[in-house]
Amino acid sequence: MVRVREMTEADIETVSEIRVRGWQSAYAGIVPQAYLDGMSVEEDARRRREWWARSRGQVLDLVAVDGRAGTVGWASLGPYRGATADPRSGEVYALYVRPELTGTGIGRTLLEAVHHHAMGRFGALLLWVLRDNVRGRRFYRSAGYAADGAEQSDTYGSDARGEVTLTELRYRRVMQE
Repeated sequence: MVRVREMTEADIETVSEIRVRGWQSAYAGIVPQAYLDGMSVEEDARRRREWWARSRGQVLDLVAVDGRAGTVGWASLGPYRGATADPRSGEVYALYVRPELTGTGIGRTLLEAVHHHAMGRFGALLLWVLRDNVRGRRFYRSAGYAADGAEQSDTYGSDARGEVTLTELRYRRVMQE
């Protein structure tokens, strides 16, 4: 049985492992392999500790915990970081599950917890998903999100092809009271 609780500082190392392994699994074949191979749990944990100290009170980090397997997923929610017509928009900054547990319902459980915490606080939730992340886009569509036409691009490392620019699509879900 998986339960969701607020993340504590003690969860940072495990959350960083979930995030890095999640990237390496979900974005293989999309993000350059050299970039993925260069990701470090230790470096991610260092950045996550800094983010944790700066964002307290503004960002809600949740972890999914399984009684047998420990922490198995992580989601992060807060105010939308970009420009939007609705000043009450929130953003799902991240949602990752241990790669070997993808498809078991943990992501859905985490996202439902995010929605519960967003009710009454945000009029809509937005998130960014890589255009080429077909599985992620399908997951968010099944949870009531739809692409709203906004796009942004990020450049990732280099491999035999050189630097790669990838497009992210913004998805939106109106929160129903």
